[in-house]
Amino acid sequence: MANYRYSRYQYETSPRKLEPEYEPIKENYKRKKSTTVKKKQEKVQPKRHIKRQIKIVTYVVLIFASLLVISYRNSLINESFNENEGLKSDLAAIEKENEQLRVNLENSLNLSNIEKLAEEKLGMQKLDNSQKVYVSLDKKDYVESAVEEVVIQENQNWFQKLLNTLLGK
Repeated sequence: MANYRYSRYQYETSPRKLEPEYEPIKENYKRKKSTTVKKKQEKVQPKRHIKRQIKIVTYVVLIFASLLVISYRNSLINESFNENEGLKSDLAAIEKENEQLRVNLENSLNLSNIEKLAEEKLGMQKLDNSQKVYVSLDKKDYVESAVEEVVIQENQNWFQKLLNTLLGK
């Protein structure tokens, strides 16, 4: 149990670590180049990671904003639809009332109702034959034709008036 490196059997419960059978040659110039490349990659990777996170956050914000705009637009559409329906119901009620008033007006303009109101409220009576007077008219036309000529003066400026007086018009 002294040396686990060379024994093929394992006596403990934890797995053994495999080690390479050879050791790589370590050269100073290769190590320096590899560390500088790793440092550059480490610097580049966080920038890429940050850019990716910024991109994702931007997409999420844009999607949220577009959904917010869509829901706001839908609420405006619902509001205008409800207002339109309210106006339609008001219009129907007004048209119904208008029709009822028209029917009441036609009923009140009935000739028998007018005669009844005239007799009751105003004390009027129907004419007798003794109250009727007939008038005879000649069949002559009472319309007279115009004797005078109507002169229409147009609005003229002072220059046109001067020309008309000089030319004798």
